[in-house]
Amino acid sequence: MAVKRGKEGRREPEREIEITLVRSLIGCSPAQREAAKGLGLRKLHSCVIRPDKPEIRGLIRKIPHLIKVEVREKKWT
Repeated sequence: MAVKRGKEGRREPEREIEITLVRSLIGCSPAQREAAKGLGLRKLHSCVIRPDKPEIRGLIRKIPHLIKVEVREKKWT
C-alpha cells in the first residue's frame, strides 16, 4: 500500500482505528451482525486494529451503538 503524501511531498504516517465490541450482538439485526463479523469482532470486548479507510468507516456507521472506536497514528516500523 502506498504511503500518503501531504503538502510539499512529506511522508505522513497512515492512521489506524482500534475497534472494541462493548455491547452484545444478541437481538441485533442480521445486517448488524454481518457488519461486526466484517470488522473481525467475534466476542464481547474483543478488539481489532484496522486501517482508516472508507470501507471500514462504513461498517462502523452501521453499528456505532455496539462499539467503541479510537483513532491513532500508525507507528513507523
